[in-house]
Amino acid sequence: MMTSITITPCTGPGAEIGNVDLSQPLSDEDFSAIRQAFADHGLIFFRDQTITPEQHIAFAERWGDINVNRFFTPVDGYPQIAEVRKEPDQKTNIGGGWHTDHSYDQEPAMGSILVARELPPKGGDTMFADMAAAYDALDEETKAKLEGLEAVHSSKHIFGGEAAYRSESDAGERLHNADAADALDDVVHPVVITHPLSGKKILYVNAAFTTDIVGMSREESMKLLMPLYAHAAQDRFVTRFEWKPGSIAFWDNRATWHYALNDYHGERRVMHRITLEGCPLAA
Repeated sequence: MMTSITITPCTGPGAEIGNVDLSQPLSDEDFSAIRQAFADHGLIFFRDQTITPEQHIAFAERWGDINVNRFFTPVDGYPQIAEVRKEPDQKTNIGGGWHTDHSYDQEPAMGSILVARELPPKGGDTMFADMAAAYDALDEETKAKLEGLEAVHSSKHIFGGEAAYRSESDAGERLHNADAADALDDVVHPVVITHPLSGKKILYVNAAFTTDIVGMSREESMKLLMPLYAHAAQDRFVTRFEWKPGSIAFWDNRATWHYALNDYHGERRVMHRITLEGCPLAA
Protein backbone atom coordinates (compact mmCIF):
# COMPACT_ATOMS: atom_id res chain seq x y z
CA MET A 1 0.00 0.00 0.00
CA MET A 2 1.39 3.40 -0.96
CA THR A 3 1.38 6.42 1.31
CA SER A 4 -0.09 9.74 0.19
CA ILE A 5 2.01 11.71 2.69
CA THR A 6 4.13 14.50 1.20
CA ILE A 7 7.59 15.47 2.46
CA THR A 8 8.83 18.94 1.50
CA PRO A 9 12.38 19.82 2.61
CA CYS A 10 12.87 23.27 4.15
CA THR A 11 15.47 25.65 2.72
CA GLY A 12 17.42 25.05 5.94
CA PRO A 13 17.27 21.93 8.12
CA GLY A 14 14.00 20.05 8.45
CA ALA A 15 11.05 19.04 6.30
CA GLU A 16 7.34 19.77 6.31
CA ILE A 17 5.03 16.76 6.34
CA GLY A 18 1.79 17.23 4.42
CA ASN A 19 -1.43 15.39 3.60
CA VAL A 20 -1.72 13.82 7.05
CA ASP A 21 -4.20 14.19 9.93
CA LEU A 22 -2.58 13.41 13.28
CA SER A 23 -5.96 13.31 15.00
CA GLN A 24 -6.53 9.98 13.21
CA PRO A 25 -4.64 6.69 13.67
CA LEU A 26 -1.75 6.45 11.22
CA SER A 27 -1.39 3.47 8.93
CA ASP A 28 1.88 1.57 9.11
CA GLU A 29 2.82 2.96 5.70
CA ASP A 30 2.16 6.56 6.71
CA PHE A 31 4.01 6.18 9.99
CA SER A 32 6.97 4.57 8.21
CA ALA A 33 7.18 7.53 5.82
CA ILE A 34 7.11 10.02 8.71
CA ARG A 35 9.70 8.04 10.64
CA GLN A 36 12.03 7.98 7.62
CA ALA A 37 11.64 11.74 7.19
CA PHE A 38 12.51 12.22 10.85
CA ALA A 39 15.63 10.05 10.43
CA ASP A 40 16.66 11.85 7.24
CA HIS A 41 16.07 15.43 8.40
CA GLY A 42 16.21 15.33 12.23
CA LEU A 43 13.38 17.88 12.26
CA ILE A 44 9.84 17.67 10.89
CA PHE A 45 6.88 20.07 10.91
CA PHE A 46 3.15 19.62 10.58
CA ARG A 47 0.59 22.32 9.77
CA ASP A 48 -3.17 22.71 10.22
CA GLN A 49 -3.50 19.99 12.85
CA THR A 50 -6.25 19.87 15.47
CA ILE A 51 -5.31 17.34 18.10
CA THR A 52 -6.40 16.76 21.68
CA PRO A 53 -3.93 16.07 24.50
CA GLU A 54 -4.93 12.39 24.24
CA GLN A 55 -4.07 12.37 20.53
CA HIS A 56 -0.80 14.17 21.24
CA ILE A 57 0.09 11.41 23.71
CA ALA A 58 -1.01 8.64 21.32
CA PHE A 59 1.16 10.02 18.51
CA ALA A 60 4.14 10.30 20.85
CA GLU A 61 3.70 6.75 22.16
CA ARG A 62 3.89 5.47 18.59
CA TRP A 63 7.55 6.54 18.68
CA GLY A 64 8.54 5.23 22.09
CA ASP A 65 8.35 5.81 25.83
CA ILE A 66 7.48 9.28 27.10
CA ASN A 67 9.87 11.09 29.42
CA VAL A 68 7.89 12.78 32.21
CA ASN A 69 9.74 16.07 32.62
CA ARG A 70 11.30 16.74 36.02
CA PHE A 71 11.32 20.52 35.85
CA PHE A 72 8.38 21.82 33.80
CA THR A 73 4.89 22.18 35.20
CA PRO A 74 2.68 19.50 33.60
CA VAL A 75 -0.58 20.17 31.83
CA ASP A 76 -3.44 19.61 34.28
CA GLY A 77 -4.54 15.99 34.06
CA TYR A 78 -1.76 15.02 31.64
CA PRO A 79 1.55 14.42 33.44
CA GLN A 80 3.13 13.27 30.16
CA ILE A 81 2.73 16.78 28.68
CA ALA A 82 4.89 19.68 29.85
CA GLU A 83 3.46 23.19 29.57
CA VAL A 84 5.71 25.85 28.06
CA ARG A 85 3.96 29.11 28.87
CA LYS A 86 4.67 32.83 28.92
CA GLU A 87 2.07 35.27 30.30
CA PRO A 88 1.68 38.88 29.10
CA ASP A 89 3.31 40.30 32.25
CA GLN A 90 6.33 37.98 32.12
CA LYS A 91 9.60 39.10 30.59
CA THR A 92 11.58 35.86 30.59
CA ASN A 93 10.66 32.99 28.29
CA ILE A 94 11.63 29.36 28.55
CA GLY A 95 14.19 28.14 26.02
CA GLY A 96 15.39 31.61 25.06
CA GLY A 97 18.87 30.59 23.94
CA TRP A 98 20.48 27.89 21.82
CA HIS A 99 20.24 24.54 23.56
CA THR A 100 19.60 20.81 23.26
CA ASP A 101 16.92 19.37 25.55
CA HIS A 102 18.04 16.79 28.10
CA SER A 103 21.72 16.65 27.16
CA TYR A 104 22.21 16.61 30.96
CA ASP A 105 20.72 13.08 31.10
CA GLN A 106 22.81 9.92 30.93
CA GLU A 107 20.51 8.78 28.13
CA PRO A 108 19.49 12.06 26.43
CA ALA A 109 15.97 12.40 25.08
CA MET A 110 15.34 11.17 21.56
CA GLY A 111 13.11 14.06 20.61
CA SER A 112 10.37 16.50 21.53
CA ILE A 113 6.93 17.03 19.99
CA LEU A 114 5.74 20.60 20.51
CA VAL A 115 2.12 21.58 19.81
CA ALA A 116 0.99 25.21 19.52
CA ARG A 117 -1.97 25.87 21.83
CA GLU A 118 -2.10 29.66 22.14
CA LEU A 119 0.02 32.03 20.07
CA PRO A 120 0.74 35.77 20.12
CA PRO A 121 -0.45 37.79 17.10
CA LYS A 122 3.15 37.91 15.92
CA GLY A 123 6.55 36.73 17.15
CA GLY A 124 7.46 33.64 19.13
CA ASP A 125 9.15 31.80 16.27
CA THR A 126 11.54 28.93 17.05
CA MET A 127 14.98 28.61 15.47
CA PHE A 128 16.47 25.18 14.77
CA ALA A 129 20.10 24.46 13.91
CA ASP A 130 21.45 21.35 12.17
CA MET A 131 24.34 19.88 14.14
CA ALA A 132 25.27 17.35 11.46
CA ALA A 133 25.70 20.10 8.87
CA ALA A 134 27.60 22.18 11.42
CA TYR A 135 30.02 19.33 12.06
CA ASP A 136 30.48 18.56 8.36
CA ALA A 137 31.40 22.20 7.69
CA LEU A 138 34.23 22.25 10.25
CA ASP A 139 37.74 22.30 8.86
CA GLU A 140 39.75 19.09 9.11
CA GLU A 141 42.08 20.51 11.75
CA THR A 142 39.15 21.26 14.06
CA LYS A 143 37.60 17.85 13.45
CA ALA A 144 40.90 16.22 14.39
CA LYS A 145 41.09 18.36 17.54
CA LEU A 146 37.60 17.26 18.60
CA GLU A 147 38.14 13.56 17.99
CA GLY A 148 37.99 11.60 21.23
CA LEU A 149 37.04 14.58 23.39
CA GLU A 150 34.24 14.35 25.94
CA ALA A 151 32.17 17.14 27.49
CA VAL A 152 30.38 17.60 30.81
CA HIS A 153 26.65 18.43 30.69
CA SER A 154 24.76 19.76 33.72
CA SER A 155 21.23 20.94 34.60
CA LYS A 156 22.13 22.57 37.92
CA HIS A 157 22.95 26.05 36.64
CA ILE A 158 19.68 26.21 34.65
CA PHE A 159 17.08 24.40 36.79
CA GLY A 160 18.66 24.15 40.26
CA GLY A 161 17.65 26.07 43.36
CA GLU A 162 20.15 28.89 42.79
CA ALA A 163 20.06 28.75 39.00
CA ALA A 164 19.28 31.25 36.27
CA TYR A 165 15.61 30.42 35.90
CA ARG A 166 15.08 30.35 39.67
CA SER A 167 16.50 33.84 40.03
CA GLU A 168 13.92 35.13 37.55
CA SER A 169 10.63 34.94 39.45
CA ASP A 170 8.49 35.14 36.34
CA ALA A 171 10.27 32.11 34.87
CA GLY A 172 10.73 30.22 38.10
CA GLU A 173 7.01 30.00 38.77
CA ARG A 174 6.63 27.96 35.58
CA LEU A 175 9.17 25.38 36.77
CA HIS A 176 9.22 22.99 39.69
CA ASN A 177 11.40 20.43 41.46
CA ALA A 178 14.66 22.37 41.68
CA ASP A 179 15.90 19.77 44.15
CA ALA A 180 15.95 17.21 41.33
CA ALA A 181 18.37 19.36 39.36
CA ASP A 182 20.62 19.92 42.35
CA ALA A 183 20.68 16.17 43.06
CA LEU A 184 21.19 15.12 39.44
CA ASP A 185 24.76 14.08 38.70
CA ASP A 186 26.49 15.80 35.83
CA VAL A 187 27.05 13.53 32.83
CA VAL A 188 29.69 13.13 30.16
CA HIS A 189 29.04 12.67 26.42
CA PRO A 190 31.35 12.65 23.40
CA VAL A 191 31.79 16.08 21.82
CA VAL A 192 31.08 14.41 18.48
CA ILE A 193 28.57 11.57 18.45
CA THR A 194 27.47 9.11 15.79
CA HIS A 195 23.73 9.54 15.42
CA PRO A 196 21.92 6.30 16.36
CA LEU A 197 19.38 6.63 13.51
CA SER A 198 21.16 8.33 10.62
CA GLY A 199 24.76 7.29 11.33
CA LYS A 200 25.84 10.91 10.73
CA LYS A 201 28.53 12.59 12.81
CA ILE A 202 26.90 15.21 15.06
CA LEU A 203 28.42 18.09 17.03
CA TYR A 204 26.98 17.36 20.48
CA VAL A 205 27.69 20.35 22.72
CA ASN A 206 25.39 23.28 23.49
CA ALA A 207 25.71 26.62 25.24
CA ALA A 208 22.96 25.97 27.80
CA PHE A 209 24.01 22.66 29.33
CA THR A 210 27.63 21.96 28.31
CA THR A 211 29.90 23.27 31.05
CA ASP A 212 33.40 21.86 30.45
CA ILE A 213 35.57 19.67 28.28
CA VAL A 214 36.87 16.69 30.24
CA GLY A 215 40.53 17.21 31.15
CA MET A 216 40.47 20.96 30.46
CA SER A 217 40.07 23.95 32.75
CA ARG A 218 36.95 26.08 32.43
CA GLU A 219 38.98 28.73 30.58
CA GLU A 220 40.45 26.16 28.18
CA SER A 221 37.01 24.61 27.68
CA MET A 222 35.41 27.92 26.76
CA LYS A 223 38.26 28.73 24.38
CA LEU A 224 37.34 25.58 22.46
CA LEU A 225 33.55 25.70 22.87
CA MET A 226 32.75 29.34 22.12
CA PRO A 227 33.98 29.23 18.49
CA LEU A 228 32.01 26.01 18.00
CA TYR A 229 28.85 27.71 19.26
CA ALA A 230 29.36 30.68 16.96
CA HIS A 231 30.04 28.36 14.02
CA ALA A 232 26.93 26.22 14.59
CA ALA A 233 24.59 29.21 14.92
CA GLN A 234 25.34 30.52 11.42
CA ASP A 235 22.30 31.18 9.24
CA ARG A 236 23.31 28.49 6.74
CA PHE A 237 22.61 25.81 9.36
CA VAL A 238 19.36 27.33 10.69
CA THR A 239 15.63 27.12 9.94
CA ARG A 240 13.29 29.67 11.50
CA PHE A 241 9.86 28.15 12.09
CA GLU A 242 6.90 30.49 12.17
CA TRP A 243 4.21 29.09 14.41
CA LYS A 244 0.58 29.23 13.25
CA PRO A 245 -2.58 27.76 14.76
CA GLY A 246 -2.41 24.00 14.30
CA SER A 247 1.40 23.86 13.95
CA ILE A 248 3.46 21.02 15.40
CA ALA A 249 7.25 20.68 15.45
CA PHE A 250 9.04 17.42 16.16
CA TRP A 251 12.79 17.68 16.52
CA ASP A 252 15.57 15.20 17.21
CA ASN A 253 17.42 16.36 20.32
CA ARG A 254 20.54 14.43 19.26
CA ALA A 255 20.74 16.18 15.87
CA THR A 256 19.54 19.75 16.44
CA TRP A 257 19.72 22.82 18.64
CA HIS A 258 16.70 25.05 19.11
CA TYR A 259 16.05 28.58 20.36
CA ALA A 260 12.64 30.05 21.30
CA LEU A 261 12.59 33.74 20.36
CA ASN A 262 11.39 36.09 23.11
CA ASP A 263 9.96 38.88 20.94
CA TYR A 264 6.30 39.01 21.97
CA HIS A 265 6.24 40.86 25.32
CA GLY A 266 2.76 41.68 26.52
CA GLU A 267 1.24 38.64 24.80
CA ARG A 268 0.44 35.10 25.93
CA ARG A 269 2.01 32.02 24.37
CA VAL A 270 1.18 28.46 25.46
CA MET A 271 2.75 25.33 24.01
CA HIS A 272 2.40 21.65 24.95
CA ARG A 273 5.56 19.55 24.80
CA ILE A 274 6.06 15.80 25.00
CA THR A 275 9.60 14.50 25.23
CA LEU A 276 10.57 10.96 24.19
CA GLU A 277 13.10 8.76 25.94
CA GLY A 278 16.40 8.20 24.15
CA CYS A 279 19.43 5.95 24.42
CA PRO A 280 23.13 6.21 25.34
CA LEU A 281 25.25 8.18 22.88
CA ALA A 282 28.53 7.01 21.40
CA ALA A 283 31.27 8.60 19.32
